[in-house]
Amino acid sequence: MTASKSSSSPSRPAIPRRGMWLAALAGFALAALLSLALNPRAENAVFDGWQHLAPRDLSGSDVRVVAIGDESLEVIGSWPWPRRVLATMTRRIAEGGAAAIGFDILFVEPDAVSPTRFSRLYAPDDPAIEAWLDGLGSMDDEFADAISAAPVVLGRAGVTLGGAEPANLTQWATITGSPPPALVRYPLVQSNLAALEARAPGFGLLNGAPDADGVVRSVPLVLKTGEVLVPGLALEMVRVTIEQQSGTDPQIVVDPASVTIGQRRIPIDAQGRMRLHFADLPQTQIHSAIEIMSEEFDLSQLKDKIVVVSLTAEGTQDIVATPLGSEMYGVLVQAQAADAIRRGGWLVRPPIVRAAEWIIGALLAMVLLVLATSQAGARSRWLVLMMAGAGLPLASWLLFSLGDLLFDPIRPLLLASGSALAVFAALFGEARRERAALRDAQNRSEGELGAARAIQLGMLPDRAALAKLDPRIDIAAQLEAAKSVGGDFYDIIRLDKDRIVILIADVTGKGVPAALFMALSKALSRSVMLRSPGGLADTAAMLNEELMRDSGDALGLTMLLGILDLASGRAEFVNAGHDNPLRITGDGRVVEEAMEGGPPFCIMDYPWPAEAIVLQPGEAIVLITDGVTEAQDRAGQLFGNDRTRAALLTDQTSAAAMVSSLRDAVRGFENGADPSDDLTVVAFRYLGANPAA
Repeated sequence: MTASKSSSSPSRPAIPRRGMWLAALAGFALAALLSLALNPRAENAVFDGWQHLAPRDLSGSDVRVVAIGDESLEVIGSWPWPRRVLATMTRRIAEGGAAAIGFDILFVEPDAVSPTRFSRLYAPDDPAIEAWLDGLGSMDDEFADAISAAPVVLGRAGVTLGGAEPANLTQWATITGSPPPALVRYPLVQSNLAALEARAPGFGLLNGAPDADGVVRSVPLVLKTGEVLVPGLALEMVRVTIEQQSGTDPQIVVDPASVTIGQRRIPIDAQGRMRLHFADLPQTQIHSAIEIMSEEFDLSQLKDKIVVVSLTAEGTQDIVATPLGSEMYGVLVQAQAADAIRRGGWLVRPPIVRAAEWIIGALLAMVLLVLATSQAGARSRWLVLMMAGAGLPLASWLLFSLGDLLFDPIRPLLLASGSALAVFAALFGEARRERAALRDAQNRSEGELGAARAIQLGMLPDRAALAKLDPRIDIAAQLEAAKSVGGDFYDIIRLDKDRIVILIADVTGKGVPAALFMALSKALSRSVMLRSPGGLADTAAMLNEELMRDSGDALGLTMLLGILDLASGRAEFVNAGHDNPLRITGDGRVVEEAMEGGPPFCIMDYPWPAEAIVLQPGEAIVLITDGVTEAQDRAGQLFGNDRTRAALLTDQTSAAAMVSSLRDAVRGFENGADPSDDLTVVAFRYLGANPAA
């Protein structure tokens, strides 16, 4: 059967634009909640990774560390050392010209080896010895003298119990301004011995809690004890340094976003902390206490340097985790903080950067949504995501390495991905619904096509009865319906004892409408042939008139209509747009009978001519539809007329053999490809007027 061809291209599921926007908004909201839940862990992982890749360069630092470690304890003795030793070390550092000396140590207890204590232990009843020992003076006083003669900053600690009232302590550096809203506050202060407190030029708080994951990323610059604003150790060491070098006490002014000391403005967070760009302090900038007190040490190495003194011996040291992943002495964090205040080296995450992350995420989500609702393919959407996935981390790295800015690339990517996944999920869901609807439609179509095939095959003559039709003719026929159509038919009608009608036809169109028109055409053909009083040409014109009255606009009919006289072997055919008949001659040749013919039925009124073919006994006629010649293999090649004639040469022993040979040749040529049209073959051999004779 002839069917019109159409082409279609796949399109994305049709989701209302409003539904797409709602899906994107829902995905964006869920991604935003996830982003808030993941932070600060996710962003810290990114920023810590950048610090691993590009730690700060401390080779030019003006900060030195004096470590009281195991080597020093082996020489001088266990901790705590006599205050005279600490006084000697302090004087040595001061002689070197240090700009500031900070102690990351609390001196809460009196000197354990003070002469006064010896007099009470060893000469409680000898006033002369007691007086002599008391006359030696307190080693705490000696340490206090050394402190007062040097730019020393003593540490204090904020506590909640067991400390002094902040208002009772003196000599805090003056800090003015409006502090950040979440500034860390301690109600009490753990201070040093009064003799030391009275002589020290400056004091800094040692407190510095790690982040929630136990990693120290920031150092407090300003804290609160009671209602008093106080500096951290690093900030106070820098203040003393500026005072020593300029001769003037620099002002410390705080606002919710920064601390200003002298001409330097340092960004801080809501807790008054500076975020550090970490590094490993070079070993050349770390000296042991015993090295400092050695006469061989070149004290000029300490000139104009900030020197931080702390315990690093096993069991006494303050060890913290840093973004670099390794454990680090707490004193090294204080040293790096002082260096950052002096030379720069902090990291900044201002509100505008945080806002930019949300804005970029929203813009990316909108771009992906526009692509999803436009004609752009999935490749474009994935390309945008891949470009963002590569570009945003690169931008974050460049901002970190070139500007010490902390931009989190995960947040915008997460927001955009959330929206994209929601839209893709909506598209996927709609695609599934469309596929389900398509399956339902296909099932209905297959049901219709099954009905069409049933109609088509049910109206055909019985093939077994054809073999017994008349001894003067050997006739066979076969129709194999394609999957998608149902419009070929053939018929054999006996008009009288000598004449039979043989016709083969092909309805244009497909499906149930074509099958129904095929049934109508077959019924009308039989009716007209049985009641027509005229010749075959008049009969064809009458059939066309009745078909045109009942056909649809889109349906047509090709037909090869013939009457065979079994007494003479003379056949008349009318060809209405159909394939010409093929004659099998007595010597076995296959010859196409060229016919004048005319257009298919149901198109116009036309005077189709009746054309005669006279068969000699033993000659045969084969009638086919275009389902034979237009059969295609997997490469799209047509079976064609030459292969048709060649197939009819293989077995001419009977009409059934010719039909089977041609059918098998077509199916072998298709090699498993789905047939595009019905395959119909009718073959008959004239055996003569008196075949028994």
